[in-house]
Amino acid sequence: MPRVTNLAELPVADPWWVVRSVSDGVTLITEPHVHPLLRCNVWHVRGRDRDLVIDTALGLAPLAHLVERELGHGVLAVATHSHSDHVGGMHEFEERAIHRAEAADLTTPMRTTLVAEHYGDTVLAPYRDAGYDIPELFVDAVPAAGMAMVGEIGPAPATRVLDDGDIVDCGDRSFEVLHLPGHSPGSIGLWEAATGVLFSGDAVYDGPLLDELEGSDIDVYVTTMRRLRELPVTVVHGGHEASFARDRLIELCDAYLARRGQ
Repeated sequence: MPRVTNLAELPVADPWWVVRSVSDGVTLITEPHVHPLLRCNVWHVRGRDRDLVIDTALGLAPLAHLVERELGHGVLAVATHSHSDHVGGMHEFEERAIHRAEAADLTTPMRTTLVAEHYGDTVLAPYRDAGYDIPELFVDAVPAAGMAMVGEIGPAPATRVLDDGDIVDCGDRSFEVLHLPGHSPGSIGLWEAATGVLFSGDAVYDGPLLDELEGSDIDVYVTTMRRLRELPVTVVHGGHEASFARDRLIELCDAYLARRGQ
């Protein structure tokens, strides 16, 4: 990414989003001009009776129009956790869900920033150590409507509070809520046992895992990794980076457990 400190120096990217079908009924929506550290994967799952939008990115540009279908077809926006890079677009959806442990976070305004120096070493160091470039700004372009380097995400209270074992039903497919704390207290995954598909949020993805943030708990994360390692997944769609199969999941879990002395 370019070494710039002023958004006015950056080009305009229009369209802002990239939309790609990854499997039958599942679409990945991403912001290619956002640094991987903050580039949240937005997953759109089409269902017979209701669609799911799993995470909603930073809120830098409108999102809802990309998942709109026929009038009356419901869309539930599910936040895998309440970090700002995952909940920026929650306010665009009438139906919103999050785990009970982080539901209060959606009721108050939340600060978001694209300035690298605003993040501490608990965020930056794992990426730097993994070989990622850390620019001054975590974007290399701006959307057509512009944006601020430091902004605020407005309140978007949950209309449904989730707990471990709850079922999110789309009509022709259903997902079990897995409480996967460690990265954050209310981190969740959505697990479709019939297909072996797991939407894992930031509990596990193929990149530097952050476990020393405010609200993180390494001991609890170890328990989550042991749980994830036993899941008979076919594919994991994470909160960041590319999707992966079960063999890679086991490698990631084992690497984390080894790093944390388990």
